Amino acid sequence: MTSGWPICYTSVDSVLQIAAHEGTFGRDRLIKLCKDISPMLHKLKLGRVIARPFIGDAKNGFERTEYRRDFAIAPPSDTLCDMAHAAGHRVEAIGKIGDIFSMRGIDEVYKGRDAALMGHLHDRVDAAPDGTFVFANFVEFDSQYGHRRDVAGYAAHLEWFNAELSRILPRLRDDDLLIVTADHGNDPTWIGTDHTRERVPVLVHGIGNKQLGHVAFVDVGASVARHLNIPYSGEGRSFL
Repeated sequence: MTSGWPICYTSVDSVLQIAAHEGTFGRDRLIKLCKDISPMLHKLKLGRVIARPFIGDAKNGFERTEYRRDFAIAPPSDTLCDMAHAAGHRVEAIGKIGDIFSMRGIDEVYKGRDAALMGHLHDRVDAAPDGTFVFANFVEFDSQYGHRRDVAGYAAHLEWFNAELSRILPRLRDDDLLIVTADHGNDPTWIGTDHTRERVPVLVHGIGNKQLGHVAFVDVGASVARHLNIPYSGEGRSFL
């Protein structure tokens, strides 16, 4: 804030993150900076450039805002979103999904903080056309509580999510499929601030009561493809 320079940093992920104060540097300026340099970094096979705008001051503390933007390298081949869209399904992204998949094969994007994203998910459960693939990501488990090692906050967020899920399940139709999982672990009781990467739950509603055992992300993809009755060329086995 004093020098006028943005804060550049990275992690064990294939990303370059750039943080800047919305008031002293400018949100739009930060997003344009990340957008402008992302092609150069994608040529170096860096996966994403992430804009991290924040607000606040030294006296009262700082806080990230909901205007994060991810500029991701283009997928090397068709994704599940591309396949679903090509087969005539509507694809809706909630959260940072649109950014991560470079907006390929996506018809509509809904963004905001987790509470607002959950509101969008409730709305799509009731209003999305038949055959819609709704892909949602709730980032605050990771950014607000996991990385910050906030055990109480993480627990409260889980309770909130469980309560919201209990409102969604009774409204699902007989032919709906709901899958809840995560991309990695982020144990808020562990040392450091990085991902902890233990196995994560895969919870499925709509296929009856059965044990899935250990499944991979490619198995989740294969299962979604089978449910949507679309061609799937990737690895993985459907658990449906």
